[in-house]
Amino acid sequence: MMDRKKPLYRSVNTRTHGVRHGSGGEYRWSRRREDRTHDGAMRGKQHHGRDYTPLFKFLLSRVGEEWGAVFAEVVARLDRDEPVFWIVARSEAEKTPFVRIGENAYYSGLFVDAGGRLQMVDPDLRVEHMEPGCACCTHTFNGVPFTRRYMPPAG
Repeated sequence: MMDRKKPLYRSVNTRTHGVRHGSGGEYRWSRRREDRTHDGAMRGKQHHGRDYTPLFKFLLSRVGEEWGAVFAEVVARLDRDEPVFWIVARSEAEKTPFVRIGENAYYSGLFVDAGGRLQMVDPDLRVEHMEPGCACCTHTFNGVPFTRRYMPPAG
């Protein structure tokens, strides 16, 4: 019997009272309006109830390794491969020092170098460099809470 590795995502409670997920009802309210323009085909299915934090931490732990092997393991442990490319840039134009996932979670931006190895866009970026956008939330960088406090804009 072969051991199956744990998935690189977690299920999130979507049935609790008050849990809201993205845009759910706007189309419903505009459906019968005369001035609404038709968008064409229906949009893709939204995937609520998934937390990909384990995926992002796994990818960060594999920086410097051969991308083909890392990607093969990731795909085998995911429900879909799209979240991989939320953090791993597919092209030079997509490369950013960090990416924001959700409202207050930030992760180092990753890319695949010319040698086929997974690398950080800015390996010198640290949690100490990050500044929160508000005082009400706990902001994290690669899973570590920000150390700097929120400073409101002067003015």
